[in-house]
Amino acid sequence: MNDLLKQNKLAEADFNNKSLEEVGKCNSSLLYHFTKRIIDIVGSIFGIILTLPFIIVFSVFYLFGKNKGPMFFKQERIGKNGKKFIIYKFRSMVIDAENKLKENEVLYQKYLRNNFKIEPSEDPRVTKFGIFIRKTSIDELPQFFNVLKGDMSLVGPRPVVLEELNKYKDRKKEFLSVKPGMTGYWQASGRSEVGYPERVNIELYYVFNKTILLDIKIIIKTVIQVIFRKGAY
Repeated sequence: MNDLLKQNKLAEADFNNKSLEEVGKCNSSLLYHFTKRIIDIVGSIFGIILTLPFIIVFSVFYLFGKNKGPMFFKQERIGKNGKKFIIYKFRSMVIDAENKLKENEVLYQKYLRNNFKIEPSEDPRVTKFGIFIRKTSIDELPQFFNVLKGDMSLVGPRPVVLEELNKYKDRKKEFLSVKPGMTGYWQASGRSEVGYPERVNIELYYVFNKTILLDIKIIIKTVIQVIFRKGAY
């Protein structure tokens, strides 16, 4: 268990004793929010510049490859204060992927039991090209556009679909009190290797303890995770 998970265990006991009002007071200074937004804008502009060459190269795969179709995957997620927004990714799945998964009732139930994930080798939705961009986290790059728009931050809890939000039960308001992020405490703690219900406490730890310094640590930790391809599928 890494240091982040150890910290999470120590902090877990505090969650049930904190109210949403206390969450709002935690690191809610104007300076904090101003600094975080400036970092998001600068970071997302740099990230978009980094993403543009991939858009140019990948257009060939999506226009002429075996799995022709839209370059971007778009899905509705739940953001700050419950506001819905469309998240962007490079498409790693076949067209009409969700219906294709639901056609196999046994596999779909396994997907739900396994924290909304299944191994790429048995997932009928994921293409071979998709497996590559997921393993390298390249599929996440278009989310820099979400950050620039203000729907997301560089660092924050992972944006969830409505089904996942139910995992947070009576802590939904706390979870939704901050902007979701491209990366966050959960990703830095092991990403897909850490599922629910542990993920709930990990995400809430960030909500209660968010600082610019913690954001920087999470970004560094995430870069290491991506380089060594840990927890991504």
